[in-house]
Amino acid sequence: MFAKKKQPPIKSLIAQGSRIDGNITFAEGLRVDGDVVGDIRVDESQASLLVISETATVMGAVYADHLIINGRIKGPVHARELLELQPRARIEGDVYYKALEMHQGAVIAGMLCPAAPLDEKPLLTLAANSR
Repeated sequence: MFAKKKQPPIKSLIAQGSRIDGNITFAEGLRVDGDVVGDIRVDESQASLLVISETATVMGAVYADHLIINGRIKGPVHARELLELQPRARIEGDVYYKALEMHQGAVIAGMLCPAAPLDEKPLLTLAANSR
């Protein structure tokens, strides 16, 4: 059938009850169950997976290839490939994505900004030629 890309393994965890003050850079996979005050960024040299669970709160920008969100984020969200918003996802900020899967109940208070494929060029029509 359809070949699915292999997900990177989750190698790091910020546990429920933990709070990180400061920016985080991770490789491959990260699961956040606690609180983060700062940006979460991926090492861009390899594929990445970031899971924000329903118990998690992030106050800062979030960057990853594949993002699965079921918690709260206050800040911009950048998914270079796939963004999955589960029913308890709450985002206050602009959302940038290539592909989006949004479940009923998820809430976004911000702009949705899909990434345009690089090989597609917008069709332009000059007003003088539209007679």
